[in-house]
Amino acid sequence: MCASYGLDPRFTDAEQLAAADAAMLEGLRHWAEQNAGETLRPTGRNLRNLNPVVMPGDDAAVLEQAWWGFLVNGAPARFPSINTRSERLQEKPGSLRGRAIVPSTGWFEMQKPQRAWHEFGLGRGVLFGMAAVTQRGKDPDGEWRTCYSIVMRPAPPQVAHIHDRVPLLLPASFQGDWLTADGSRELIDEALIAAASLDERIAAVERADDKGMDEMLF
Repeated sequence: MCASYGLDPRFTDAEQLAAADAAMLEGLRHWAEQNAGETLRPTGRNLRNLNPVVMPGDDAAVLEQAWWGFLVNGAPARFPSINTRSERLQEKPGSLRGRAIVPSTGWFEMQKPQRAWHEFGLGRGVLFGMAAVTQRGKDPDGEWRTCYSIVMRPAPPQVAHIHDRVPLLLPASFQGDWLTADGSRELIDEALIAAASLDERIAAVERADDKGMDEMLF
């Protein structure tokens, strides 16, 4: 599953994030710069875990700060919630009522048993969108937040030996449907078909400088 992901402010190719206008791209760069372009910490109980996601708006998509993982009774859920399997959404499409797109330039997984960290992406400097489902929850300060869970699917063959799951990447042509179409079994089926068009571009690079990632993740 997606252990962590990053947003590098130096991205140069934003064609795979269809909803992003100039203001949204600047907002993403500003957020990434404020966080030193570092990977995100997903479930630390004492962290202010707010990250930019693209949400449907009244007239156009909007950027919102959201919490990675679900909040229950003012605290991170006790069950795993930073990721949701695509198979579960096919079985229970009711979870598709709320949806978002998570901007990223790469995600990180550990290859076992080697315990080697790898970064996955679509190429250097490429900004892309990962499918997510959302729900509302109260943070530890009692404020209502949008919470999101990244949708994961089986990995394509060229990276499956490193990790068996990858995020559901949305090509630009399908991102509008993901945000605005009715939530249904057909939607997740169509999203999986659309995502396959990006399979050949998914590549992984071993990160020798990420030996401290184990301590970062809670």
